[in-house]
Amino acid sequence: MPDTVSMLSRPLVLVVEDEAALATMLRYNLEKQGFRVEEAADGQEALNRVSETQPDIVLLDWMLPALSGIEVCRQLRRRSATRDLPVIMVTARTEDQDTVRGLNTGADDYITKPFSVDALIARMRALLRRANAVPAKARLAFHDITMDLAAHRVQRNDRPIHLGPTEFRLLEFFLQHPRRVFTREELLDAVWGRDIHVEPRTVDVHIRRLRKAINGPNELDVVRTVRAAGYALDTEAR
Repeated sequence: MPDTVSMLSRPLVLVVEDEAALATMLRYNLEKQGFRVEEAADGQEALNRVSETQPDIVLLDWMLPALSGIEVCRQLRRRSATRDLPVIMVTARTEDQDTVRGLNTGADDYITKPFSVDALIARMRALLRRANAVPAKARLAFHDITMDLAAHRVQRNDRPIHLGPTEFRLLEFFLQHPRRVFTREELLDAVWGRDIHVEPRTVDVHIRRLRKAINGPNELDVVRTVRAAGYALDTEAR
């Protein structure tokens, strides 16, 4: 019997995988753990399935026929309806630059083949918990940045800011602890979760994406890099 996923909620997972044996194995294990499963064998079918079924999370293979997983993720992040949809990239590619590229397209997490099904499900559950978490405060603010947690909106000087799911959680954490310096490891624990193994360099990728999103022309970079320490949300001069 599933120990974490409620049988009443039964989150819907879209498995995007062109290798039939792996897709079948994933379906078997995910359904055994209480998930509902939809499948897509190529990128275009994946985009169609997302529109039709509105999954709670997507397991997205990098190498797909016709339309790659990278392009699928990019298109999902462009759509307002799927901008915050949790996406885990599944791939056989292990180079650092490939990891960075996958994260830069908007993937929330990245797992390489071969992988442990238990580890994959732990990552899925962590993403789903964060996506469904009820915020303690409805509104957060620092300097000229405001975050409406109920509406899932961020503004700076009344200018709307569009963030991916991980960048949103990262900014939310910073807004909850302004001016405090956090190491990469502390940010990984707070934003990704203690039960998820993610390389510290992943933090740097998402910090760069967060900076690019929130810092407009002639605006102060409020994400401070503290050499040999970490990062902080701060207006203090460099």
